[in-house]
Amino acid sequence: QVQVVESGGGLVQPGGSLRLSCAASGSIITIYTMGWYRQIPGKQRELVATITSGGSTNYADSVKGRFTISRDNVKNMMYLQMNSLKPEDTAVYYCNADMWATGQWRADYWGQGTQVTVSS
Repeated sequence: QVQVVESGGGLVQPGGSLRLSCAASGSIITIYTMGWYRQIPGKQRELVATITSGGSTNYADSVKGRFTISRDNVKNMMYLQMNSLKPEDTAVYYCNADMWATGQWRADYWGQGTQVTVSS
């Protein structure tokens, strides 16, 4: 079964740092673009950052200069290094992967989400 699983969320004080990880597993043939999204209760899910298989990145204006997205194509992993965290970064963070797997059509896969809370 193809899946993506996030880890690394938690409680951090304003100005602190966290590193999120996303692991893709299963009968994967190719992973195309991967991304991090976040959602606050009652609001739409929003893009945080994306990274292509070639390493090109894109960031939401609100996180530019503070967050860094990266991936390891050998390990099928993606990361989000979050620095200078602010209370408004509090949300559930989701991993997304555009993947082609054995016996499956190419599709978007979502993780279950990991909570990030920035509070003193």
